[in-house]
Amino acid sequence: MQLKQGETLGIVGESGSGKSTLGRALIGLLPCSGTVKFKGQQVDKLSAKARFALKKDIQMVFQDPYGSLSPRMTVGDIITEGLTVHHPNLSKAERMQRARTALEEVRLDPHSINRYPHEFSGGQRQRIAIARALILEPSFILLDEPTSALDRSVQLTVIDLLKDIQKKHNIGFLFISHDLSVVKALSDRVLVMQKGEIMEQGTTDEIFHHPKSDYTQKLIDASFDLEPEEA
Repeated sequence: MQLKQGETLGIVGESGSGKSTLGRALIGLLPCSGTVKFKGQQVDKLSAKARFALKKDIQMVFQDPYGSLSPRMTVGDIITEGLTVHHPNLSKAERMQRARTALEEVRLDPHSINRYPHEFSGGQRQRIAIARALILEPSFILLDEPTSALDRSVQLTVIDLLKDIQKKHNIGFLFISHDLSVVKALSDRVLVMQKGEIMEQGTTDEIFHHPKSDYTQKLIDASFDLEPEEA
C-alpha cells in the first residue's frame, strides 16, 4: 500500500474489518510487524529524536468531534497545543495568530479562539479538529471516520472543505470510513478490508464500477441500496 503526496486513499470495510487498526498502526499509535516508510525513511529505524520530529508531519483527525476536544480548553489553546510542543520558541501572540489563520482556513470565525467546544455544533467542532491538525503544516493526515457523526448536509461541507485544503497544501489523506458514498466522493484510490485482510485495492473507478471481489460488490450494493431516492 502506497500513498502519494496530494492523494487520498480511502479504506473501507464493515465494522470490525480492521480499518482503524491499520490506520493507527501506520502512524505509530499501535504496534505493527510490517514495514512502514514515510518519505522514503523506514520509521522503525529512526532515532527517538527523529520520530518525535516526524510527528508534526503526520497528523490525525478523530471520529468523534465531541470527545476529541478537551471541554476545559479554549479553541485557541486546543489548536495551538501542538505548536507549544514542536515550536516552543513561538510567543503566545504568535501562536494565537496562527490559530486565527487556521480557523479562517476551515471557514470558522477567527475571533472564536476564546470560546469553548460546547459552544459549537458537531460540524464546527470537527473543523476545529481539522484546524488543529493543519496548524503544524503536515504532509499527511489520517482521517478516521471524520464525518460519520455528522448529518449528511454537514458531511458534504466537510468533504468540500477537505478537498480545498488538500488542493491548497498538497496533503496526503488516508480516509477511513464505512460510508462508501463519502469515500467515493473524496478518494483517488480505495482499499477494501475484511477481517484484517486486504481484499482488493485500485482506483476509485475500478473499485466502484469494476470490483473484483464479491465482498466489495456486496459492500457497494448494501451501501447504495440504503440511499434515499431523489424526489
